[in-house]
Amino acid sequence: MRFQFDFIGAKGRFFSKYLDRIVTFRFMAPADYWAATHRFPVLLMNDGQDFTAMKLEKTFSEAYASKAVRPFVYIGLECNENRIREYGTATTADFKGRGGRALEYSKFVIEEFMPFLIKEFKVSSDKKDWVYCGMSLGGLSAFDIAYRHSDLFGKIGVFSGSFWWRKKAYVKKDVADRSRILLDVIKNGKGAPHLKFWLQTGTEDEKADRNNNGVIDSIDDTLDVIKELRAKGYPYPGAIVYEEVLGGKHDLPTWADIFPKFVMWAFGKPLLTSAQGGLHRSSM
Repeated sequence: MRFQFDFIGAKGRFFSKYLDRIVTFRFMAPADYWAATHRFPVLLMNDGQDFTAMKLEKTFSEAYASKAVRPFVYIGLECNENRIREYGTATTADFKGRGGRALEYSKFVIEEFMPFLIKEFKVSSDKKDWVYCGMSLGGLSAFDIAYRHSDLFGKIGVFSGSFWWRKKAYVKKDVADRSRILLDVIKNGKGAPHLKFWLQTGTEDEKADRNNNGVIDSIDDTLDVIKELRAKGYPYPGAIVYEEVLGGKHDLPTWADIFPKFVMWAFGKPLLTSAQGGLHRSSM
């Protein structure tokens, strides 16, 4: 053999009738993708335009070469100038009208793009083989879509999620703070026992501390999401993994550094993965 591929990669374009635009996406798969007779698990990611900045080619190449990881296909959906309108929660826009097209984006993913992938690519149709992830507002979007369509997904990954997304402006001394939209998405959703969650924050995600409790808002919001998931019946530790990165910031380098650990959680072979859930603290 004179040469070999380390992986297969490509970029494509898909026209969405719901978004009325062309969506660019990136595809990456193990080198044996074309020869394979089986279908692959899928990592679907929002903000796919950050592929290079997050060094995902290196992360996935190393994962494909590891015997500890199940081979999988990566699909990264790129956004455009409409990101603040298309990402969010499908049930309602936030109090400033942001996320007003999140329902259309959700319909694009569920009704158009996923059926296209299953038809045209060697990807699994088993919900437990689909992982949806995203960073910041893209993470909120991924959580919202996958949780509401748990019949199509098995795992959700969110890095520094915009869980502050709310129906009305924050009011001081509002202890319950139920205006955060995702809390009601979780509470009012059907829930599904098979779902598993990876949630990550950085201790330097931000400086804001709206309730003056000594904990930055991004960590507070993520812990409240965990509390809501537990109330819904998801065990922690167990179905929920929480990674708090010491010194981690709300940026691509932080997410890039922790991403290999997320990939192992998402696709690590059962006897070799240690992700049983719980709080894990990493340092930069």
